[in-house]
Order: sequence, then C-alpha cells, then structure tokens
Amino acid sequence: MSIFDGLNAEEPSSEPSVADLVEELDALEETVDSPEERAKVDAVRETAFSVSQQGSFGRVISGFDRADASEALLGSVLFGIPMFVEGGTSEVGAYLAAHPPFLVGTAGFTLALVFGILYVAEIQDVRVVDPYLGFIPQRFAGVLVIASVTAFVLMAMWGRLTWGTPLIAVGELAAAILPMSVGGALGDILPGS
Repeated sequence: MSIFDGLNAEEPSSEPSVADLVEELDALEETVDSPEERAKVDAVRETAFSVSQQGSFGRVISGFDRADASEALLGSVLFGIPMFVEGGTSEVGAYLAAHPPFLVGTAGFTLALVFGILYVAEIQDVRVVDPYLGFIPQRFAGVLVIASVTAFVLMAMWGRLTWGTPLIAVGELAAAILPMSVGGALGDILPGS
C-alpha cells in the first residue's frame, strides 16, 4: 500500500515478520518447564527459520554451516586478491611492525568491524546459536578464521610474507586480514543463508 491509499507512510508496518515470531518463541522458551515443551518450541523456531529462507534480505540467519563457510571464503578471496598483488600490503605491514600499538589496534579494529557488520549493523537478522565456549558466536569465529587462514596461505604461496622478520610478517597479515574479514562477513550474510 502507498500513501495514496490513505495510510500514513511514517507509521511502522503492523505486519509481523519472522524475526518477530522468533523473538516471541525466545520469550516462550524461557517460560516453558519441561524438555518436551522446549523441544516443541525449538521445532517451531526451526520451522520459522526455514520459512524465512525466501528472499535475500530480511531473513533470520542462524548457525554457521558449509554454505556459510564457502560464502565467507569467496568474500575473503575477492577482497584479498587486491591486497596481495600490490606492494602496499608490505609497506603497511612494515609500518605496523615498527609501531606495535597500531598493530594491536588494527587487530582490535578488525574484530570490532566484523562483529559490527554481523551483529550491530542489522544488514540481516543474524542470531547467535550455540556459541563456542559459551560466548564466541560461530559465525564471528568462522569468518575470522577463514579470512586469517586464507590470508596466510595465499600470502605464503605468493611470496608476500617477509619471513626473515616475523613481526613484519604479522603486520602484513594484519593488513590483509582486515579487508578479507570484511569481505568474508559481507560474503557470508548478504546471500542470507
């Protein structure tokens, strides 16, 4: 409907979404007592997740499976290739090695940026399910590990790491992992799986 149909365009839509349903199920799960009732709530939640698999945007995303890993790998490689074919990565790595607080800051910024893309920016409705160690989201860890391993393997294969000075090699990796993690996060959540 449009503003010409007599509705105020500034009012929020009264149509419930799958995300609203999942929130209701989360609240319901906290009130049920028996394992059987919890299993029923979980089954309905899984049905809601499968119903939400219709478009690329507005879907509820949970877990981290093979498809998500391959999307993160693709995003990492697409954002990483330019980092490997130009010399700027080596220059930035040498600078970071000479200024360790900036190296630590780059690593921290990478973590914060990926977390923000996945969970704060609300590009998609990303839910944390079964976190590692009880607090590390699977998707967050998966994207970072995939980007880091991909950066290390490709840079090592292509001779882009300064092996003679390990701190410079770490700086080079940090310079490459930052954009690759962003690419991995976007590659993972934009398709909406």
